[in-house]
Amino acid sequence: MEDNETEFDHISTEKLHEDAVELARHRWDVSFFWKVLRMLPAAEAAAGRQEASEASIAQLSGLLYEAFSTETDPKVQRALRPVYIDYLREHGALPEAGSEGGSGEHSGDPGQAPENRSEQ
Repeated sequence: MEDNETEFDHISTEKLHEDAVELARHRWDVSFFWKVLRMLPAAEAAAGRQEASEASIAQLSGLLYEAFSTETDPKVQRALRPVYIDYLREHGALPEAGSEGGSGEHSGDPGQAPENRSEQ
């Protein structure tokens, strides 16, 4: 990486940031944004801003929670269902059998009684 940095020494960090973000937006490169978000707390800690680093983790967690909880399209939620299950399995946190959670998000008809819904 240091070899690459020397070719960009004459360009300000602000300009590099602007260009990288613009390119990622143009390419719809979510992985770039995710990489930056994942590195942000460590970068703040490296800059001597430990409190900001801890706050960033809390803020990022809050933003992601808000983004996930505001998604109301049941078809999108069903499409993401395998991702949720894989994550919960990976971390040994699957809900107890029979604990519904009350929302019926996995069913095709949220108004239908839980005992009448089939698992999808």
